[in-house]
Amino acid sequence: MNKKRDYYKILGVDRNATKEEIKRAYRRLALKYHPDKNPSPDAEEKFKEISEAYAVLSDDEKRRQYDMFGHAGIDERYSYEDIFRGANFDEIFRDLGFDIDFGFSFEDIFERFFGKRFDFSRERRAWGGNDLRYDIEISLEDAFNGCKKEIKVPRNEVCDNCKGTGLKPGEKPIKCSRCNGTGQIRHTRRTAFGIFTSITTCDYCKGEGSIIKDPCPVCRGKGTVTRTRLIEINIPPGVDEGSQLRLVGEGEAGPGGKGDLYVVVHIKPHNKFKRDGNDLFYEVEVPYPIVVLGGEIKFRNIDGSIEKLKIPPGTQSGSVFTLKNKGMPRLHGRGRGDLHVLIKIEVPKRINRRIRRLIEELQRELDRENIK
Repeated sequence: MNKKRDYYKILGVDRNATKEEIKRAYRRLALKYHPDKNPSPDAEEKFKEISEAYAVLSDDEKRRQYDMFGHAGIDERYSYEDIFRGANFDEIFRDLGFDIDFGFSFEDIFERFFGKRFDFSRERRAWGGNDLRYDIEISLEDAFNGCKKEIKVPRNEVCDNCKGTGLKPGEKPIKCSRCNGTGQIRHTRRTAFGIFTSITTCDYCKGEGSIIKDPCPVCRGKGTVTRTRLIEINIPPGVDEGSQLRLVGEGEAGPGGKGDLYVVVHIKPHNKFKRDGNDLFYEVEVPYPIVVLGGEIKFRNIDGSIEKLKIPPGTQSGSVFTLKNKGMPRLHGRGRGDLHVLIKIEVPKRINRRIRRLIEELQRELDRENIK
């Protein structure tokens, strides 16, 4: 499929669906689209599609990545085999009776659909470390000009003492006696339909095939330690609320390398300017004589420059004037947005006696003008 559909829509579940709801939805669709039960030409593609959706949404980490970054969070991090690894398809198929009726597990199905044999329970990819998210709040001025910020990020890093092995320096892992180093436990059962064998991950060595008897005293066998790093980030001009900056390799460490750090930018509310995309909105109070007679006003823009705006005679309160190319810089392109200036009539809060007499005289004159 050239363009992947939303995994939640594929299974017909809500984005807040529980694991049990996701499992029930997949069971129902697997029974409907299994190629050996559905002769439709597109049944196989449907079955692969729903199986991929279930493999991602039934795994907490994969689902988190998908919810944050969509398909990019899955495709850029996992191979196709990795997407399916860890999902308990065999249990679902046994419940549906597929292993009795058809005599194969999901590993057989993977080989049939994708043309290769893959042992999901044992062979493991060298996993990259987890991606991290950091939320930062900046001012509108910083968003306009761009800026550099230093952030403190706690993350797991490779232990310097054991170089990530989890072993005490000079020691070696011991082959697991329970699974004899295979990482698997094989169970065979006899039924009226024949002999069936199931393979599960060894619960003693957790599928590693080896046991650490002498763990590293620094990381206690984990291979990683938690440290807080000071990282400098460059925020480009024009970033908007919710913009994400990806720092490759600044995430957590894993056997296959480091994950990435995603910095999510938030913009503080401004006391004078409001923003909508690349456009800015500014409200200015103009003295009554200027809106009546016309004139010019000055104000300071977000970039610190002094803007001049001509006010035509008879301008009404609520009028909006647009200054082209005076808004926010475009993040991915040239030029700037527009600046929209909203006119409000300035009403003085305190006046002296002379001003009062002049206003009263103006009011009398306006009253006579209105009578005519």
